[in-house]
Amino acid sequence: MEIVFAADHRGLAMKEALKAALAADGYALRDVGAHSLDLDDDYVDFSAAASAEVAQDPAVRRGIFICGSGIGMDMAANKHRGVRAALVADLATAVQSREHGDANVLVLAADALDTDRALEIARVWLQTPFSAEERHARRLKKIAEIEEQNFK
Repeated sequence: MEIVFAADHRGLAMKEALKAALAADGYALRDVGAHSLDLDDDYVDFSAAASAEVAQDPAVRRGIFICGSGIGMDMAANKHRGVRAALVADLATAVQSREHGDANVLVLAADALDTDRALEIARVWLQTPFSAEERHARRLKKIAEIEEQNFK
């Protein structure tokens, strides 16, 4: 599995810390930015670039996106076909987003989480498989149908 990272200026420090820890865990990483502190950067640009990477091969790639509130990254990511981004602030939601929603992008709020908690959430999220239960697969199929209808 390859993890695609994206962060704006408010998520930059957390992104760098998570990258270091997850690289040490053995994950393959790709970083679309931000690569330096620019207070005028826009989360949308990084979310769009990273979402395109995840959408190219969602069976192999997952994303971890970080901005101040997480809301902007989450909204922008979910505008991409095949991306199922989940804004997560606790372990239970991390597990459910994977088991039930097969989320392929984890969005974190740098303003609301400390780095240790964010790393704990990321590790649980990365290690949790999709349950593939019929009801969850059925719901994901309905989401895919909405994408087909709206992303023409």
